[in-house]
Amino acid sequence: MRLDKFLKVSRLIKRRTLAKEVADKGRISINGLQAKASSNVKVGDELEIRYGQKLVTVTINELQESTRKEEAANMYTIVKEEKINPED
Repeated sequence: MRLDKFLKVSRLIKRRTLAKEVADKGRISINGLQAKASSNVKVGDELEIRYGQKLVTVTINELQESTRKEEAANMYTIVKEEKINPED
């Protein structure tokens, strides 16, 4: 599954266009490697997402083409979430 689609379906980022923007600015890495919006993700991958004043690390549990709002959080596990300085 494409990274931008996973971020939208899992509701980590609300809109796919915003997910694409964040990825193309180099703010997302998959297993430590910088990722583009078109990068493929699979179960077990670790994503590090930098947006706003937060750095969120998640592990992918499952991939689904679509999901209901209540079930979206089951698609990933938050490993850590930390605030970062805007200068970083």
